[in-house]
Amino acid sequence: MAHWFHRNPIKASAPVTFESIRNVATNSTSSKMLSELKMARAKLLNSLTDPSNDPKSIQQATELYLSLLHGLVNDPAQGSGDSKLRKLVMFKWTNSICGNTPTCAADSAFELTSISLNVAIWYTKYAAKQAAKGEVSMDEAKEVHTCLRTAGGMFKFVKESLMPRLGELSAEKGADTDQRVVEAYQMQCIAEAQEVTVARAVELKHKASLISALTNETSKLFTAASDSLKSVEPTKAAKWKKYLDLKAAFYQSYAYCFCGETLLDEDQCGKAIRALQESDKLYKKAEAISHEYSSTNGPGTTARPWQHPFFLKLGPIIRKKLEKANHENGFIYFHKVPAEPPELEVKATHGLASPQEFTMPAPHASWSGDTYAGFDASKAHPPPASQAASGDVKPVPEPEDSSPVKPANSSSGCVVS
Repeated sequence: MAHWFHRNPIKASAPVTFESIRNVATNSTSSKMLSELKMARAKLLNSLTDPSNDPKSIQQATELYLSLLHGLVNDPAQGSGDSKLRKLVMFKWTNSICGNTPTCAADSAFELTSISLNVAIWYTKYAAKQAAKGEVSMDEAKEVHTCLRTAGGMFKFVKESLMPRLGELSAEKGADTDQRVVEAYQMQCIAEAQEVTVARAVELKHKASLISALTNETSKLFTAASDSLKSVEPTKAAKWKKYLDLKAAFYQSYAYCFCGETLLDEDQCGKAIRALQESDKLYKKAEAISHEYSSTNGPGTTARPWQHPFFLKLGPIIRKKLEKANHENGFIYFHKVPAEPPELEVKATHGLASPQEFTMPAPHASWSGDTYAGFDASKAHPPPASQAASGDVKPVPEPEDSSPVKPANSSSGCVVS
């Protein structure tokens, strides 16, 4: 596999003690709930700082905190509708491409949105770390694929189920609650999941037509993700967008490369040569964008994509196929090479990825009985405006990846075991 994925910084949050509603708790069970919320939140946020943590432990910590948070967002007694506690705690979160100035809101739905986004970003970081190994087993490749689909499902959940509840949230353009940003994240996850499928298809020597169709669809997803960021301020999104443009050109090159192989197998040598010429052109375009990516300032990964195995593998494949097509045309076919490249297969029928559906955990058992009833919202005092104007939030210290990507032994970088 030996893939390389751009990653933006993880979101940072100011500590929350839930003490601001301590006076609202009128019995021991409701007071205990505040302590459980504080501990579960701190544990989850600490776990998200390291992309090498076990996904199962992240899933468990996420489910625990979200089940506890449920009662601050929704009425646990009714199962739906706003909780009477929803607007009583101030939450502060940075945004992944906007620096250290936080978005602040006294809204537990904003907290649910932000923590869901951060967990999704963690899954993408875990997938990137696993996929960057020089050689990855098939089980590890499947885990990468699953994590990317899981993240895609969480971004979809945020976009469709949570963001409509936030109303007129006062957040800067390009914030993680910006529809354009969430859309880009979701499509990027699915495109990268399809990259894993492409690597497996190449390694298992699937039909060239299938690989061409799948890589064409993958390129379209990267293009759509990039288009989502077109109107986002370049100082925030330019580097991320360069990555998406690079991958779009790269997989379009891939698609024409295997389209050329298909046409050559069908004795359409002239069209095959033109497809492979287009593949070579797009590969060079991707290389140029990769240099631009490396020199572009902005949040996220620092890398030289043109030196990574995922990039280096394709060039020789294109040249070999083009040399073969030119050779056979000069000795056997004598076909005219068209001025325009052939049309790519519009829709792949196999291997397409989709977001893995995410559902909100049920309210924690601790919310049953007297706990929710024990909160007297009439005693609450709205969080003062001064809480929302307390300066920047310290960024999360993320560990550096000290293991550089090494060339893989196989043609796709994926190991079949």
